[in-house]
Amino acid sequence: MDNLTHSLVGLALGELVERALPAAQDPARATTRRRVLLTTGALASNFPDLDLVLTPLLAPPLGYLLHHRGHTHTLLYALPQIALLLGLMWLLWPGARRLLQGDRTARRAILATALLGMVLHLAFDALNVYGVHPFHPFDSRWLYGDLVFIVEPVFWTALGIALAAALPSRPWRWIVGALLVAAPLLFTWMGLLQWGSLAGLLLLAASVALAARRSSNAALGTALLACVGFIALQAGASHLAREQIRDALARAEPGSQVLDLPLSAFPSNPLCWSFAAITKGDQGYALRLGVLSLAPQVSAIAACPARFGGGAATTHAGSAALAWTYHEAASLDDLRSLQRSNCHFDAWLRFARVPSLRDGSATDVRFSAPGEANFSTLPYAAMADQPCPMRVPQWGRPRADLLHD
Repeated sequence: MDNLTHSLVGLALGELVERALPAAQDPARATTRRRVLLTTGALASNFPDLDLVLTPLLAPPLGYLLHHRGHTHTLLYALPQIALLLGLMWLLWPGARRLLQGDRTARRAILATALLGMVLHLAFDALNVYGVHPFHPFDSRWLYGDLVFIVEPVFWTALGIALAAALPSRPWRWIVGALLVAAPLLFTWMGLLQWGSLAGLLLLAASVALAARRSSNAALGTALLACVGFIALQAGASHLAREQIRDALARAEPGSQVLDLPLSAFPSNPLCWSFAAITKGDQGYALRLGVLSLAPQVSAIAACPARFGGGAATTHAGSAALAWTYHEAASLDDLRSLQRSNCHFDAWLRFARVPSLRDGSATDVRFSAPGEANFSTLPYAAMADQPCPMRVPQWGRPRADLLHD
């Protein structure tokens, strides 16, 4: 997920922990405790993304692909990150140090907030098509939620409005609230959101704001309920989408084995989905890309935002409900031979979930249209004479099912 979402989740966590504790008798200590808990939640929810400093350890694009969402995004390595975070707060924040020294309840609450913040970062990252491998080194396979878009305005709107309601300054409450409402308006104007999605986000903002008129606790509760409900809605929608895609594949490729169906949600839109299908047959394997609408009578593919695969997709083979946008047939022997002969490509396969090979380059087409380069594109032919990458993280290969019979 994006770091604004991570920050809002961490701030909401700190606020909830603070409200769950007995009221502090000393007003100054109460203020310090709240600030420390909010800071701990926000930092813990962002700390795993410090792995970006490790990307120079491997040549592009491998450094980013194999080190981002790498070791810092595992449960085991969350422990030293918690120690680092609390150690920095101890050294650099005298008020936090006094609180940790003299208040056992606060000390436990801060430790719990740091731990939960780390876990929530991994959990939210697990919701999208990019994936995580949180159980390394015991299980190094990538896990994918395929449920929500990697930048999701639903979380911004719900949590942001609720947290704005808790701000002590009324002008700041209005400023933050206005910015949070303006963002989806701008995204819709840019073609990133459907008008129905905008209406839903504005309704969500109004619901949380109305709850805030009762109390900030009611606003936080409404926001959390909205976030959990949205994730549950997306889970149900993704299940229906997979069923429809499998039915379409059975008609398009009878007898083929479906290996994987990566799904990418459209932002704030449970009806529109882009997807990939990896199938295996007697002659090799195939990649198919497409777009799906779960309710074409409400929102046909032409109405799904074109920025994420909708709109023009109806010009390809398909219907208002499902359209295929790309098909690539490839040889298993060629893929396996390239893996054995090119160490850069072999390392790249520890990340790639939908590998497309064209003109000496490999691209994971989860992240762009076929033929377009993205951050995953590896010019393996041009790199063939370069020294092999050293100390490659041993993540499980997403497409190990293509490399071995």
